[in-house]
Amino acid sequence: MTATPWKVSLHGGHSGEFCDHATGSLREVLDAAIASGFKTYGVSEHVPRMGEQYLYENEIELGWTVEKIVADFERYGETIFQVAEEYADRLTVLRGFEIEVVPHNSYVELMTTYRQRFHFDFMVGSVHYLNDTSIDGPPKEFERAMESCGGLEALAIQYYERVAEMIRALKPEVVGHLDLVRKNGHLYGAVDTPAIRDAAEAPLEAAREHGSILDLNTAGWRKGLDSPYPAPWLVRRATEVGVPFCFGDDSHGPDTVGAGIPEAREYLLQNGVKSVTVLERHGDAIEKKPVRMD
Repeated sequence: MTATPWKVSLHGGHSGEFCDHATGSLREVLDAAIASGFKTYGVSEHVPRMGEQYLYENEIELGWTVEKIVADFERYGETIFQVAEEYADRLTVLRGFEIEVVPHNSYVELMTTYRQRFHFDFMVGSVHYLNDTSIDGPPKEFERAMESCGGLEALAIQYYERVAEMIRALKPEVVGHLDLVRKNGHLYGAVDTPAIRDAAEAPLEAAREHGSILDLNTAGWRKGLDSPYPAPWLVRRATEVGVPFCFGDDSHGPDTVGAGIPEAREYLLQNGVKSVTVLERHGDAIEKKPVRMD
């Protein structure tokens, strides 16, 4: 199969081997990536959330504990390097991880320690929580987050402030689903008011300053939104200020590997983006490389 240089996903590869809400094994995910025509594929498993209060409902139902998810991630940190070597003649596996911003007062140290300990190739910087409440879970949790923030607009403004804070603190190679606040927010009102758009300038500036790449995340379509993350206005604004994009299938099992990537290419082109930025491994170094899509 002919290689397509722009076809690189830098956010996804979650598997049931290490994640409660994913399916399949890591090897099954990578086999699916090969079958889908990827030559380079980024795996960014979720870090554990350090606190019983952050356990998901299905984790609790399964009887999982913080200690269990910590052990799973540490096993991932070792396994991903072994498997990447195993697949090296068929697929360049970029070894990454996706962060959490909880607990708020210690996440920077925790994420930095994980990166240094396992020598990951790249980091996906994502914000799934505000005020210790998930904005990425069921609507009832989002409603609690809105109440703690003082309404939808206030929540969205605080969300973008938190994303900017995270970028400045951790300087991730990839910023995950920049407008994740849309996932539930669109159920309760407008998530692109003038005040919200103004607030979104801060993470864009932080990304530009620190050289972060925005994840064009196709999961937005799978979540029932009318576009991937981020929305067209954010894509255009990011391009105006010089922030690049990469693709992220945000796959949580073999069946979603590569999902929506061809459509995402068309989406970017329609919104004035002519190239994406990929990561390449050269020895022990990871380098960013712009690749044209047209």
